[in-house]
Amino acid sequence: MRLRQAPLLYFVTVADEGQMTRAARKLHVAQPALSQAIAQLESELGVELLARHARGVTLTPAGEAFLAKARAALEAMADATQTAQSLARSAQSSIALGFLGSPPALHTPELFAAFAAVHPDVAVSFRELPMPHGPTATWLSQVDVAICHPPAPDADTRMQTLRIEPRVVVAPRSSPLAERRSLDVAEVLDETFLCCHTSVDPGWAGFWSLDDHRGKPPARVASGGARTAEEMLANIASGRGITTLAACQAELIVKVLPEVVAIPLRDAHPAEVALLWRSDCHNPLVEDLVAVARSIGAGPDAVQLLASTR
Repeated sequence: MRLRQAPLLYFVTVADEGQMTRAARKLHVAQPALSQAIAQLESELGVELLARHARGVTLTPAGEAFLAKARAALEAMADATQTAQSLARSAQSSIALGFLGSPPALHTPELFAAFAAVHPDVAVSFRELPMPHGPTATWLSQVDVAICHPPAPDADTRMQTLRIEPRVVVAPRSSPLAERRSLDVAEVLDETFLCCHTSVDPGWAGFWSLDDHRGKPPARVASGGARTAEEMLANIASGRGITTLAACQAELIVKVLPEVVAIPLRDAHPAEVALLWRSDCHNPLVEDLVAVARSIGAGPDAVQLLASTR
C-alpha cells in the first residue's frame, strides 16, 4: 500500500510546495528521486501534471483536476489503513489512547483503575498527540480515543465529559504575578502570552490565551509557536510569557519545573477534560471505556455494578 501511495503523496506535496527542492526536503527524499517518481507518474497516466520553470513548478489544467482526486485517494488509503489498525487492536484486546500534555494515568487514575476492573485482559497503550490541527476526526485518526480539552466540535467525532477543571495561570517565578495567591482574568489579559503555532486549531489555542474572555488574540505574544505539549513546556520553562492551563495539568508542571508557579484564576471559564473519539471508530473497546467513564460520574456503586456484569 505504501508503494502505491508514494507517487500520489509525492505529487500532492510538490503541488502544495510549488517547488521540487522544498517538497524533497519535506518528504525527506533526494530531489532526483522525487523528480523521477513524478515523471514516472506522468508517464503512466499519459498526461503532464506539472509545468516546470525556473522558479519551481505549477499545475497544468490536467494537474489541477488530478490533484483533487489524488488528495481523495490518499485520504481513502489512510482511512482504510487506520480502520484496519483499529480492528487489529480490537482483535488483540488492546486500545490506543491519545493524550495532550501529562499522561492521563497521572491525572485521571480512577478511569484506568475502573476500566482494568471491568476489562483486566485489555492492554491500554498511550500515545502523545500533537496539538489539535485540521478537522478533529483527522487529528484523532492515529488513536482509538483521546483524553484532552476538546477542540472545535466536529460532526464526525463524539465526546464524553470526564470532569470540569478550573483554569490557572502558569507564570515564571520572576514575574510580579508570582507573588499573587489568585488572580482575576482582567488582571492578566494584557500580559505577554505563550502562543501555539499557526497550524494549531485557533479556537483551541485561543482558549489557553484567554481569547474567550478578551474576544480576540492577545496583543503581545512570545515568539516560537508550539506544535506539541513538549514544545509548550519548553516555552513555559523559558520564562518569556504566561499561559493558562487546566488545574490538573498545571499541578504536574510545577512539580517538573520549579521555576514556574500556578496561580488560580477566580473568574475564568473552566476547562473541560473529555474522552474524544471518531464516530466511525471500529474498536468496540472504546464504547466500553466510555461506559466506565459514565459509571464513574454516576458514583462508586455504578462502577461496581458495571464490573459485576462483565
